[in-house]
Amino acid sequence: MATEKSNKANDAAQEKATTERQKALDTALAQIERQFGKGSVMKMSDRANQIVEVIPTGSIALDIALGIGGLPRGRIVEIYGPESSGKTTLTLHAIANAQKAGGICAFIDAEHAFDAEYAKKLGVDIDALLVSQPDTGEQALEIMDMLIRSGALDLVVVDSVAALVPRAEIEGEMGDSHMGLQARLMSQALRKITGALHQSKTTAIFINQLREKIGVFFGSPETTTGGKALKFYASVRLDIRRIETLKDGQDAVGNRTRVKVVKNKMAPPFKQAEFDIIYGTGISREGSLIDMGVEIGIVKKSGAWYTYEADQLGQGKENARTFLLDNPDLSNEIEAKIRAHFVPIVVDADLIAAIDEATAEVDF
Repeated sequence: MATEKSNKANDAAQEKATTERQKALDTALAQIERQFGKGSVMKMSDRANQIVEVIPTGSIALDIALGIGGLPRGRIVEIYGPESSGKTTLTLHAIANAQKAGGICAFIDAEHAFDAEYAKKLGVDIDALLVSQPDTGEQALEIMDMLIRSGALDLVVVDSVAALVPRAEIEGEMGDSHMGLQARLMSQALRKITGALHQSKTTAIFINQLREKIGVFFGSPETTTGGKALKFYASVRLDIRRIETLKDGQDAVGNRTRVKVVKNKMAPPFKQAEFDIIYGTGISREGSLIDMGVEIGIVKKSGAWYTYEADQLGQGKENARTFLLDNPDLSNEIEAKIRAHFVPIVVDADLIAAIDEATAEVDF
Protein backbone atom coordinates (compact mmCIF):
# COMPACT_ATOMS: atom_id res chain seq x y z
CA MET A 1 0.00 0.00 0.00
CA ALA A 2 2.81 2.38 0.95
CA THR A 3 4.63 1.46 -2.25
CA GLU A 4 1.56 2.30 -4.34
CA LYS A 5 1.21 5.72 -2.66
CA SER A 6 4.90 6.37 -3.22
CA ASN A 7 4.57 5.51 -6.92
CA LYS A 8 1.57 7.83 -7.28
CA ALA A 9 3.47 10.64 -5.58
CA ASN A 10 6.44 10.11 -7.88
CA ASP A 11 4.18 10.10 -10.95
CA ALA A 12 2.50 13.32 -9.83
CA ALA A 13 5.86 14.99 -9.19
CA GLN A 14 7.17 13.86 -12.55
CA GLU A 15 4.03 15.09 -14.32
CA LYS A 16 4.31 18.47 -12.57
CA ALA A 17 7.98 18.77 -13.56
CA THR A 18 7.11 17.89 -17.18
CA THR A 19 4.34 20.51 -17.23
CA GLU A 20 6.67 23.17 -15.85
CA ARG A 21 9.36 22.30 -18.41
CA GLN A 22 6.78 22.50 -21.22
CA LYS A 23 5.62 25.92 -19.97
CA ALA A 24 9.22 27.13 -19.87
CA LEU A 25 9.78 25.83 -23.41
CA ASP A 26 6.57 27.47 -24.68
CA THR A 27 7.66 30.77 -23.14
CA ALA A 28 11.08 30.51 -24.79
CA LEU A 29 9.52 29.63 -28.18
CA ALA A 30 7.11 32.56 -27.94
CA GLN A 31 10.00 34.90 -27.17
CA ILE A 32 12.05 33.52 -30.09
CA GLU A 33 9.13 34.00 -32.49
CA ARG A 34 8.60 37.58 -31.31
CA GLN A 35 12.29 38.37 -31.78
CA PHE A 36 13.14 36.39 -34.92
CA GLY A 37 9.76 35.81 -36.60
CA LYS A 38 7.27 32.96 -36.91
CA GLY A 39 8.80 29.64 -37.92
CA SER A 40 12.26 30.40 -36.51
CA VAL A 41 12.00 27.23 -34.40
CA MET A 42 9.55 24.43 -35.04
CA LYS A 43 9.04 20.73 -34.51
CA MET A 44 9.80 18.60 -37.52
CA SER A 45 6.26 17.17 -37.32
CA ASP A 46 4.87 20.71 -37.76
CA ARG A 47 6.51 21.06 -41.18
CA ALA A 48 4.56 20.06 -44.25
CA ASN A 49 5.64 16.81 -45.88
CA GLN A 50 7.98 18.26 -48.46
CA ILE A 51 8.98 16.45 -51.62
CA VAL A 52 12.48 17.49 -52.70
CA GLU A 53 12.18 19.80 -55.69
CA VAL A 54 14.73 19.08 -58.39
CA ILE A 55 16.06 20.29 -61.73
CA PRO A 56 16.61 17.37 -64.17
CA THR A 57 20.16 17.10 -65.50
CA GLY A 58 19.33 16.06 -69.06
CA SER A 59 20.48 12.47 -68.46
CA ILE A 60 17.94 10.09 -66.94
CA ALA A 61 20.81 7.82 -65.83
CA LEU A 62 22.31 10.66 -63.76
CA ASP A 63 18.89 11.71 -62.42
CA ILE A 64 18.43 8.18 -61.09
CA ALA A 65 21.99 7.97 -59.71
CA LEU A 66 21.29 11.16 -57.74
CA GLY A 67 18.43 9.32 -56.03
CA ILE A 68 15.94 12.20 -56.15
CA GLY A 69 15.45 12.69 -59.88
CA GLY A 70 17.83 15.58 -60.50
CA LEU A 71 19.80 18.39 -58.86
CA PRO A 72 18.20 19.52 -55.57
CA ARG A 73 16.78 23.02 -55.34
CA GLY A 74 18.02 25.34 -52.62
CA ARG A 75 21.37 23.53 -52.40
CA ILE A 76 24.97 23.86 -53.55
CA VAL A 77 26.25 21.45 -56.21
CA GLU A 78 29.89 21.04 -57.23
CA ILE A 79 30.79 19.52 -60.61
CA TYR A 80 34.48 18.81 -61.20
CA GLY A 81 36.62 16.82 -63.58
CA PRO A 82 39.48 16.99 -66.12
CA GLU A 83 39.48 19.36 -69.07
CA SER A 84 36.89 18.70 -71.81
CA SER A 85 35.06 16.12 -69.70
CA GLY A 86 31.59 17.68 -70.09
CA LYS A 87 31.29 19.90 -67.00
CA THR A 88 29.91 22.96 -68.78
CA THR A 89 27.76 20.82 -71.08
CA LEU A 90 26.09 19.20 -68.08
CA THR A 91 25.36 22.58 -66.47
CA LEU A 92 23.97 24.00 -69.73
CA HIS A 93 21.53 21.09 -69.92
CA ALA A 94 20.43 21.83 -66.35
CA ILE A 95 19.92 25.49 -67.32
CA ALA A 96 17.89 24.47 -70.38
CA ASN A 97 15.66 22.20 -68.28
CA ALA A 98 15.10 24.88 -65.64
CA GLN A 99 14.21 27.43 -68.33
CA LYS A 100 11.78 25.05 -70.04
CA ALA A 101 9.93 24.75 -66.74
CA GLY A 102 9.61 28.54 -66.55
CA GLY A 103 12.67 29.22 -64.39
CA ILE A 104 15.15 32.12 -64.50
CA CYS A 105 18.84 31.21 -64.71
CA ALA A 106 22.16 33.04 -64.45
CA PHE A 107 25.64 32.10 -65.68
CA ILE A 108 28.66 33.69 -63.96
CA ASP A 109 31.35 33.30 -66.63
CA ALA A 110 34.54 33.84 -64.64
CA GLU A 111 36.57 32.11 -67.38
CA HIS A 112 35.24 34.56 -70.03
CA ALA A 113 34.72 31.61 -72.38
CA PHE A 114 30.91 31.27 -72.63
CA ASP A 115 29.83 29.99 -76.07
CA ALA A 116 26.32 31.32 -76.74
CA GLU A 117 25.89 29.35 -79.99
CA TYR A 118 26.75 26.05 -78.30
CA ALA A 119 24.39 26.85 -75.42
CA LYS A 120 21.62 27.56 -77.93
CA LYS A 121 22.17 24.18 -79.60
CA LEU A 122 21.73 22.50 -76.21
CA GLY A 123 18.31 24.14 -75.78
CA VAL A 124 19.28 27.15 -73.65
CA ASP A 125 17.20 30.28 -74.25
CA ILE A 126 20.13 32.67 -74.49
CA ASP A 127 17.82 35.69 -74.76
CA ALA A 128 16.46 34.94 -71.27
CA LEU A 129 19.75 33.80 -69.72
CA LEU A 130 21.49 36.26 -67.40
CA VAL A 131 25.25 36.27 -68.08
CA SER A 132 27.97 38.05 -66.12
CA GLN A 133 31.68 38.18 -66.94
CA PRO A 134 33.17 39.66 -63.75
CA ASP A 135 36.63 41.18 -63.41
CA THR A 136 37.45 39.70 -59.99
CA GLY A 137 36.37 36.84 -57.75
CA GLU A 138 34.87 39.27 -55.22
CA GLN A 139 32.76 40.87 -57.94
CA ALA A 140 31.56 37.48 -59.21
CA LEU A 141 30.47 36.29 -55.78
CA GLU A 142 28.82 39.63 -54.88
CA ILE A 143 26.79 39.49 -58.11
CA MET A 144 25.86 35.90 -57.32
CA ASP A 145 24.81 36.81 -53.77
CA MET A 146 22.62 39.71 -54.96
CA LEU A 147 20.91 37.57 -57.60
CA ILE A 148 20.19 34.80 -55.09
CA ARG A 149 18.79 37.24 -52.49
CA SER A 150 16.40 38.67 -55.10
CA GLY A 151 14.42 35.44 -54.71
CA ALA A 152 13.68 35.38 -58.45
CA LEU A 153 16.43 33.00 -59.54
CA ASP A 154 16.03 29.23 -60.01
CA LEU A 155 19.58 28.28 -60.99
CA VAL A 156 22.94 30.04 -60.94
CA VAL A 157 26.16 28.58 -62.36
CA VAL A 158 29.73 29.69 -61.61
CA ASP A 159 32.24 28.66 -64.29
CA SER A 160 34.67 28.12 -62.72
CA VAL A 161 35.96 28.29 -59.14
CA ALA A 162 39.56 28.25 -60.38
CA ALA A 163 38.90 31.46 -62.36
CA LEU A 164 37.62 33.39 -59.32
CA VAL A 165 40.77 35.48 -58.96
CA PRO A 166 40.95 37.63 -55.79
CA ARG A 167 41.23 41.39 -56.36
CA ALA A 168 44.61 41.52 -54.59
CA GLU A 169 46.03 39.05 -57.11
CA ILE A 170 44.61 40.99 -60.08
CA GLU A 171 46.11 44.25 -58.81
CA GLY A 172 49.43 42.67 -57.78
CA GLU A 173 52.47 41.76 -59.83
CA MET A 174 53.22 38.49 -61.57
CA GLY A 175 55.05 36.18 -59.18
CA ASP A 176 53.58 37.70 -56.00
CA SER A 177 52.53 35.14 -53.39
CA HIS A 178 48.84 35.18 -52.42
CA MET A 179 48.65 32.15 -50.16
CA GLY A 180 45.10 31.12 -49.22
CA LEU A 181 43.35 34.21 -50.63
CA GLN A 182 41.01 32.27 -52.89
CA ALA A 183 40.19 29.73 -50.17
CA ARG A 184 39.26 32.52 -47.74
CA LEU A 185 37.16 34.21 -50.42
CA MET A 186 35.22 31.01 -51.13
CA SER A 187 34.75 30.24 -47.42
CA GLN A 188 33.28 33.69 -46.74
CA ALA A 189 31.03 33.63 -49.81
CA LEU A 190 29.63 30.18 -49.06
CA ARG A 191 28.82 31.19 -45.48
CA LYS A 192 26.83 34.12 -46.85
CA ILE A 193 24.89 32.41 -49.65
CA THR A 194 23.95 29.07 -48.05
CA GLY A 195 21.00 30.44 -46.07
CA ALA A 196 19.83 32.63 -48.96
CA LEU A 197 19.87 29.63 -51.31
CA HIS A 198 17.61 27.68 -48.95
CA GLN A 199 15.17 30.57 -48.55
CA SER A 200 14.95 31.32 -52.27
CA LYS A 201 15.09 27.66 -53.41
CA THR A 202 17.87 28.57 -55.83
CA THR A 203 20.30 25.87 -56.95
CA ALA A 204 23.94 27.00 -57.14
CA ILE A 205 26.29 24.97 -59.35
CA PHE A 206 30.03 25.53 -58.98
CA ILE A 207 32.15 24.11 -61.80
CA ASN A 208 35.63 23.25 -60.55
CA GLN A 209 38.94 22.19 -62.05
CA LEU A 210 41.39 19.53 -60.93
CA ARG A 211 44.90 20.07 -59.64
CA GLU A 212 47.53 17.61 -58.38
CA LYS A 213 48.97 17.65 -54.87
CA ILE A 214 52.76 17.47 -54.72
CA GLY A 215 54.47 14.59 -52.90
CA VAL A 216 51.48 12.22 -52.72
CA PHE A 217 52.61 8.60 -53.08
CA PHE A 218 49.52 6.78 -51.79
CA GLY A 219 45.97 7.49 -52.89
CA SER A 220 44.84 9.93 -55.54
CA PRO A 221 46.96 13.09 -55.90
CA GLU A 222 44.01 14.93 -57.45
CA THR A 223 42.32 17.77 -55.62
CA THR A 224 39.99 20.64 -56.49
CA THR A 225 40.74 24.36 -56.32
CA GLY A 226 39.34 26.92 -53.89
CA GLY A 227 40.12 25.25 -50.57
CA LYS A 228 37.98 22.85 -48.55
CA ALA A 229 34.92 25.02 -47.86
CA LEU A 230 33.08 24.01 -51.04
CA LYS A 231 33.54 20.32 -50.21
CA PHE A 232 31.72 20.89 -46.91
CA TYR A 233 28.97 23.22 -48.11
CA ALA A 234 28.07 21.23 -51.25
CA SER A 235 25.08 18.91 -50.84
CA VAL A 236 26.02 17.09 -54.06
CA ARG A 237 29.48 16.63 -55.60
CA LEU A 238 29.79 15.11 -59.07
CA ASP A 239 33.03 13.75 -60.54
CA ILE A 240 32.69 13.72 -64.34
CA ARG A 241 35.14 11.88 -66.63
CA ARG A 242 35.43 11.10 -70.33
CA ILE A 243 35.94 7.35 -70.62
CA GLU A 244 35.65 6.68 -74.35
CA THR A 245 35.56 8.48 -77.71
CA LEU A 246 32.53 7.71 -79.87
CA LYS A 247 33.37 7.32 -83.55
CA ASP A 248 31.47 7.18 -86.82
CA GLY A 249 33.98 5.40 -89.00
CA GLN A 250 37.22 7.33 -88.48
CA ASP A 251 35.51 10.51 -87.29
CA ALA A 252 35.04 11.28 -83.59
CA VAL A 253 31.40 12.26 -83.02
CA GLY A 254 31.19 12.35 -79.22
CA ASN A 255 32.31 11.04 -75.85
CA ARG A 256 31.13 8.33 -73.52
CA THR A 257 31.00 10.00 -70.12
CA ARG A 258 30.90 8.61 -66.59
CA VAL A 259 29.67 10.64 -63.61
CA LYS A 260 30.27 9.48 -60.05
CA VAL A 261 28.21 10.96 -57.21
CA VAL A 262 31.05 11.32 -54.69
CA LYS A 263 28.91 13.18 -52.12
CA ASN A 264 25.14 13.23 -51.71
CA LYS A 265 23.24 14.59 -48.71
CA MET A 266 19.89 13.87 -50.37
CA ALA A 267 20.25 10.12 -51.07
CA PRO A 268 22.85 7.32 -50.83
CA PRO A 269 26.12 8.46 -52.49
CA PHE A 270 28.76 6.72 -54.65
CA LYS A 271 26.41 5.75 -57.46
CA GLN A 272 27.58 6.07 -61.06
CA ALA A 273 25.92 7.00 -64.33
CA GLU A 274 27.14 6.73 -67.91
CA PHE A 275 25.81 8.60 -70.93
CA ASP A 276 26.86 9.85 -74.35
CA ILE A 277 27.74 13.46 -75.13
CA ILE A 278 27.42 14.10 -78.87
CA TYR A 279 29.46 16.98 -80.29
CA GLY A 280 27.23 19.91 -81.15
CA THR A 281 24.07 18.54 -79.52
CA GLY A 282 25.13 17.67 -75.97
CA ILE A 283 23.87 14.82 -73.80
CA SER A 284 22.03 12.18 -75.81
CA ARG A 285 18.70 11.81 -74.00
CA GLU A 286 17.64 8.98 -76.31
CA GLY A 287 20.94 7.15 -75.77
CA SER A 288 20.37 7.27 -72.00
CA LEU A 289 16.83 5.95 -72.45
CA ILE A 290 18.14 2.99 -74.45
CA ASP A 291 20.86 2.20 -71.88
CA MET A 292 18.50 2.40 -68.89
CA GLY A 293 15.72 0.60 -70.77
CA VAL A 294 18.01 -2.34 -71.54
CA GLU A 295 19.28 -2.37 -67.94
CA ILE A 296 15.80 -2.84 -66.43
CA GLY A 297 14.36 -4.92 -69.29
CA ILE A 298 11.92 -2.39 -70.76
CA VAL A 299 13.94 -2.27 -73.99
CA LYS A 300 15.00 -5.67 -75.32
CA LYS A 301 18.34 -6.22 -77.01
CA SER A 302 18.82 -9.24 -79.24
CA GLY A 303 22.18 -9.25 -80.95
CA ALA A 304 22.47 -5.78 -82.43
CA TRP A 305 18.69 -5.19 -82.59
CA TYR A 306 16.78 -3.08 -80.06
CA THR A 307 13.03 -3.53 -79.59
CA TYR A 308 10.40 -1.96 -77.35
CA GLU A 309 7.17 -3.99 -77.04
CA ALA A 310 5.95 -4.30 -80.65
CA ASP A 311 8.21 -1.56 -82.01
CA GLN A 312 11.55 -2.41 -83.57
CA LEU A 313 13.82 0.52 -82.68
CA GLY A 314 16.66 -0.33 -85.02
CA GLN A 315 19.82 -2.31 -85.62
CA GLY A 316 22.64 -0.83 -83.58
CA LYS A 317 22.41 1.77 -80.87
CA GLU A 318 22.82 4.73 -83.23
CA ASN A 319 19.87 3.64 -85.41
CA ALA A 320 17.74 3.03 -82.30
CA ARG A 321 18.69 6.47 -80.98
CA THR A 322 17.70 8.09 -84.29
CA PHE A 323 14.36 6.24 -84.24
CA LEU A 324 13.55 7.53 -80.73
CA LEU A 325 14.65 11.04 -81.76
CA ASP A 326 12.11 10.91 -84.61
CA ASN A 327 9.38 9.52 -82.30
CA PRO A 328 9.24 11.76 -79.20
CA ASP A 329 5.96 10.24 -77.95
CA LEU A 330 7.62 6.82 -77.76
CA SER A 331 10.65 8.36 -76.02
CA ASN A 332 8.40 10.00 -73.42
CA GLU A 333 6.58 6.70 -72.83
CA ILE A 334 9.85 4.83 -72.24
CA GLU A 335 11.12 7.60 -69.94
CA ALA A 336 7.92 7.52 -67.87
CA LYS A 337 8.26 3.75 -67.38
CA ILE A 338 11.93 4.02 -66.41
CA ARG A 339 11.22 6.77 -63.84
CA ALA A 340 8.28 4.78 -62.45
CA HIS A 341 10.55 1.74 -62.04
CA PHE A 342 13.05 3.55 -59.86
CA VAL A 343 10.85 4.31 -56.83
CA PRO A 344 10.79 6.23 -54.53
CA ILE A 345 12.05 8.94 -56.91
CA VAL A 346 9.26 11.49 -57.15
CA VAL A 347 9.48 14.34 -59.63
CA ASP A 348 6.80 16.88 -60.46
CA ALA A 349 4.90 15.37 -63.41
CA ASP A 350 4.09 18.81 -64.85
CA LEU A 351 7.81 19.68 -64.83
CA ILE A 352 8.75 16.49 -66.72
CA ALA A 353 5.92 17.04 -69.21
CA ALA A 354 7.04 20.63 -69.84
CA ILE A 355 10.65 19.54 -70.36
CA ASP A 356 9.68 16.68 -72.70
CA GLU A 357 7.44 18.97 -74.75
CA ALA A 358 10.09 21.67 -75.01
CA THR A 359 12.84 19.15 -75.81
CA ALA A 360 10.79 17.77 -78.69
CA GLU A 361 10.61 21.30 -80.16
CA VAL A 362 14.39 21.92 -80.08
CA ASP A 363 15.85 21.62 -83.56
CA PHE A 364 19.37 20.27 -83.31
